[in-house]
Amino acid sequence: MPLSDIKIKNLKAEEKPYKVSDFEGLFILIKVSGSKSWRFKYRVDGKEKLLVIGDYPAHSLAQARKARDAAKALLAQGIDPNEAKQEEKRIRESAKGETFKKLGHAFLAKQRKEGKSKATLDKTEYHLKLANQDFGHKPITEITAPTILKTLRKVEAKGNYETAHRLRARIGSVFRYAVASGVAEQDPTYALRDALIRPTRVHRAAITDPKALGQLMREVAQFDGQATTRIGLQLLALLAQRPGEIRNAKWEEIDFANKVWAIPAEKMKMRRDHLVPLPDQAIALLDELRRLNGNGEYLFPSLRTWKRPMSENTLNAALRRMGYSGEEMTAHGFRASFSTLANESGLWHADAIERALAHVEKNEVRRAYARGEHWDERVRLADWWAGYLADVAAV
Repeated sequence: MPLSDIKIKNLKAEEKPYKVSDFEGLFILIKVSGSKSWRFKYRVDGKEKLLVIGDYPAHSLAQARKARDAAKALLAQGIDPNEAKQEEKRIRESAKGETFKKLGHAFLAKQRKEGKSKATLDKTEYHLKLANQDFGHKPITEITAPTILKTLRKVEAKGNYETAHRLRARIGSVFRYAVASGVAEQDPTYALRDALIRPTRVHRAAITDPKALGQLMREVAQFDGQATTRIGLQLLALLAQRPGEIRNAKWEEIDFANKVWAIPAEKMKMRRDHLVPLPDQAIALLDELRRLNGNGEYLFPSLRTWKRPMSENTLNAALRRMGYSGEEMTAHGFRASFSTLANESGLWHADAIERALAHVEKNEVRRAYARGEHWDERVRLADWWAGYLADVAAV
């Protein structure tokens, strides 16, 4: 006759251990001490075996029956429940050494092997450092969504909503790496996707008024700081590339004869090789720069060591020194200046402008037809833009 909770509670200890059956192989063992333990009796290859489920009342009658049914399901698949239990225990023990910090290091190493850009690697390292401060020492299987949310709330409390979202994504990447590696079963950050405050998207400040842009170009030309910084700003304006691509540029990428700057895919945000036509004004600036830094690897080496590029803050700091606040103009804003004014001119195909900015067409079909990259038009566009900047600066 099947057991009930009342019947189980009334079972008393005797001089010897005894068992009381439920059904389908499940029974409860009453020990001399009075403790009660669930067991499941089954056969494998004709041999009788016992699976210890756990003590009562920590394991209720319903839970014991559920464990019995799970064991029967394993048997139906030809799996010994005891062996499966030992394997789970082994995995749990092994996972104790797989801390978040350890797996984070492995994930970062994977990104390096994949050739991720220095900017991406630096951001990964920064985010992992934030996470490691709170739970880097914990086994990855013991880290829960509430634990992660507590860390994210600290970042949110400082008003860094965008950073909090990026941190959640980075932590999730480590968990998915752990799942793929067989040391975790799920990514708890998925449950947090709607838990954070959504940041307000703010476009980078940029000057798009021709008169104001001309004033800026005159002030850049008269910049009284490092000559390399002045040239960096002028090339940013002329070439409309990202600040990181400018400051990380190497001399080996510059083809003076063909007037082309070939940026390798690993340096590009979209991970595609990118060719930049160089107008005469850019060639003149590069010649000047070559006289200053031509013996090194980078066009814009750090002041501390020639083996590293200039700091990512250098160009923005120069704009601040000239009196332009972060709400007025940023180093990245030169791209928006170019895009806005080139499009407003009505002289150029929108796709040519997008290729000049190294934007990737999202439409797969259109991308397939855009392999020519509008190169001839981009060369003319680069010359036009250089002339445009010279004209507005001369007013």
